[in-house]
Amino acid sequence: MIELTSRQLQIIEVVKRRAPITAELIAEHLNLSKPTIRSDLSVLVMLEYIDAKPKVGYFPGKKTSQRLGGGYLLKETKVKDIQSIPIIIRETTTIQDAVVTLFLQDVGTLIICDGDGKLTGVASRKDFLKVTLGNPGAVSMPVSMVMTRQPKVVTVSPEDTVLDAAQKMIFHEVDSLPVVIPGTVEENGPRLDVVGRLTKTSIVKLLLDLETKG
Repeated sequence: MIELTSRQLQIIEVVKRRAPITAELIAEHLNLSKPTIRSDLSVLVMLEYIDAKPKVGYFPGKKTSQRLGGGYLLKETKVKDIQSIPIIIRETTTIQDAVVTLFLQDVGTLIICDGDGKLTGVASRKDFLKVTLGNPGAVSMPVSMVMTRQPKVVTVSPEDTVLDAAQKMIFHEVDSLPVVIPGTVEENGPRLDVVGRLTKTSIVKLLLDLETKG
């Protein structure tokens, strides 16, 4: 195992805090010249402690991300990097058909949109259970009768960090979130286009991948 020098460890710290950062700026932070740290940068890239992107600069590499652990990974990963395909139904779908979709797609929550494909609400297994227990006639009702309506739906943007999304899930006690982007603006605010969904399972998989690599 190669022991890193104190200067190389300093470079890793600067890259962690300032990425993306150029070699010139790294040298400036350490009060050194660029040629002085050139070989250190090469070694650290080769050992995967830092990563270099042409015309952009240096980033933490795979080994640094592993050393930093899951918290760092959640902060550095965007929702768009791990979001999955949304399971969408229309407001007019019956509760019976919605429940069938839940089980066929093996999801806990359905995203509900209007005829224009704009987000209008979400409905979970719990919502369907509450309305159907002891009320057989409820199965023919439209899901619009039981869904949580916009703007009370908790959503995330593709550009949000996974950490922010995870905190929303925990605070609001939900297992998944619609991933949305602003659409047309109307009197009541912007209509939202659904571009994905983020689940607790996706976040757990991200952390497991970190642990199993290397």
